Amino acid sequence: MNTNKIMLYFWLVIIAIIAYFTGEIATFMMLYLILMALHAIHSTLIDFYNDWKSSRY
Repeated sequence: MNTNKIMLYFWLVIIAIIAYFTGEIATFMMLYLILMALHAIHSTLIDFYNDWKSSRY
């Protein structure tokens, strides 16, 4: 398991705990979707960068 996934799950747990105590489960779901989208974008950018870096040489 890489560091990015550990940090993603860490933030999801923190947001879930806050959502549970405040009663904002809908907010947790929206933030979860936003975090998953950002994680997918980040992974895609990393893949593009690695491909670009390897094609330069």
